[in-house]
Amino acid sequence: MPRKRVKHTAEYKQEALRRVVDGKEPTATVADALGLPKETLYRWLREYKAKPDEAFRGNGKLTSQDEEIRQLRRKVARLEEEREILKKAATFFAKESR
Repeated sequence: MPRKRVKHTAEYKQEALRRVVDGKEPTATVADALGLPKETLYRWLREYKAKPDEAFRGNGKLTSQDEEIRQLRRKVARLEEEREILKKAATFFAKESR
C-alpha cells in the first residue's frame, strides 16, 4: 500500500539535519527515530548543503535567482511592447510627413 505524503515544516527539517550535521547521531538513526525514510533525510541534507540560505523555502517561494529571472522577463516583455508602439508611431509619422 502506498505511503501517504507528509509535509514537514522547515523547522522540523532543520532540527533533523542539526542532529545529523552536529555529528551526534548517524543519519540512519535519526531517520529511524523520526520515522522518515533514510533517502528523505539524505535528500534534505543534499538540498541544505547545496544552498543553505535557500533550503526549505516552501511551495511557491522562489529563490532569489528565480525571482530576478521573473522580473527580467517582465521587463523584457514591457520593453518589447514599447518597441512595437514606437515602430508603429514612426511608421505613422513617416507616412504623414510625405
